[in-house]
Amino acid sequence: MSSKEAAPRRRNPRGQGQALKAELVEAAARLLATLERPETLTLRQVAREVGVAPASIYGHFPDLGALVQHVLRLRYDELAAVMRTAADGAEGPLADLVARCAAYVHWGVDHPGQYRTLFGGGMPAELVPTNAHGAGEELLGSVVASLAGARQDQPERQDRRKRQGRRGPEQEWQAGLLLWTALHGLVALYNAHGNMPWPDITDLIAQTVALHTGRPVDEIMELARTADRPT
Repeated sequence: MSSKEAAPRRRNPRGQGQALKAELVEAAARLLATLERPETLTLRQVAREVGVAPASIYGHFPDLGALVQHVLRLRYDELAAVMRTAADGAEGPLADLVARCAAYVHWGVDHPGQYRTLFGGGMPAELVPTNAHGAGEELLGSVVASLAGARQDQPERQDRRKRQGRRGPEQEWQAGLLLWTALHGLVALYNAHGNMPWPDITDLIAQTVALHTGRPVDEIMELARTADRPT
C-alpha cells in the first residue's frame, strides 16, 4: 500500500504506544529505502504512511532527525549482525575475513535500498550529522581486525615483518579502510549499474580480497563459495 493510499490507523489501546513507535520506524525505514530522493523525507510523509496525525510522532521522536538516526542505528546493527553471524565458526583468520566481506557485499546487493540508506549520502547535515554514522565504526573495526589477522596468518609475511618491522595500528586501520572502500565501491557500482554484464559477484569478492591480502584467488574463492549468503 502506498503512502497516498494508507488507510487511517486505529488508535492503539492504552499501554501499546511502543507498537506505534515500531510502526513509525518501519515506515521511515521503508520510505528511506524506496524514495527516489530520500533526503526529501518529511514527518508528514511518515505519518501518512502509518495513518496517524503528524503530531502523534512527537510522543516518540522529538524531530525527523531523531527518527532517521534511529533507523540508521538499526540498519548498522543489522548489517553488523549479519557479518558477525557469517564469521561464526570460521576456520582460521582468512576464512573469517572472507565470510565478513562476502556477507557485506551480498547484503548490500540483496538490500539496495537499505544499503543506500546507510551509505548513499545526500541527507542534509542538520538532519543526519556525521556522528550519526558512528555505529558504522563497528563495521570498519571488524574489517580492520579481520584483515590484520589474515595478514598475520601467513608464514612468508611473518618472516617479512621480522625484517621490516611490525605494522602499526594506523597502518592496519588504513589497510582495512582501503578494503572496505573497495567492497563499498563494488556494491555501489553493482547496484547502480546492475544491467551491465557483471562477472559473478562471488568471483569479484574473491578477487577483491585477494588483492588486499596477497593470498591466491583460488584459495579465497573456495572460502567465498562456502560462505553463507545472508537472507
